Amino acid sequence: MAAKSTSSFKIILGSQSIARRHILSEMGYEFEIMAADIDERSIRRENPEELVRVLAEAKADAIISRLMIEDYEKEDAEPMLLITSDVVVVHEGIIREKPTSREEARQFLKGYSGGHVSTVNSVLVTNLKTGKRSGGLDKAEVYFHDIPDEIIENLIDEGVVFRVAGGLLLEHPLTLPLVEAIGASDSVMGLPMALTETLIHEALSSLEP
Repeated sequence: MAAKSTSSFKIILGSQSIARRHILSEMGYEFEIMAADIDERSIRRENPEELVRVLAEAKADAIISRLMIEDYEKEDAEPMLLITSDVVVVHEGIIREKPTSREEARQFLKGYSGGHVSTVNSVLVTNLKTGKRSGGLDKAEVYFHDIPDEIIENLIDEGVVFRVAGGLLLEHPLTLPLVEAIGASDSVMGLPMALTETLIHEALSSLEP
């Protein structure tokens, strides 16, 4: 897909996620990348919708604190949009974030075998020129065939499961054949396209005639 014209604004993706980069590129946008580098586990909420919303906001706040925000707020400055997001996996009513040990990753993946999980995703678009923030939630369901122990151990050995919510990497070639049904894969991977597009337009709306 050719890059969309962003001559009237620029984008910062507040994430180092390869999946999110891929999705935003698929949407046709050019962007720069900044990592929030926050301690996500220091922020706790029992409700998954509240947790991802607060985390997306915390990521935006952390990045903005490192910017010379006055430069973006100048009257003649080109609008800059900061996109931050967070996703968690919910399995049997329990929030699953990134596993922190081999045993936890093993427990997560074995639990998904032959079952299903939900993902809850929050996206926040901040207009750095106006300060306007537009946010929203997106949810998806994922159903699995039985996951063989050998596949689980291979995924853990690769280490990729420790970098994604719930240890759930759908696009991995070992995982993809085991997915029985899925909602929107872009949402599960961390950046729902339709919601993000809507929020980009909302964040810019105050500048439109």
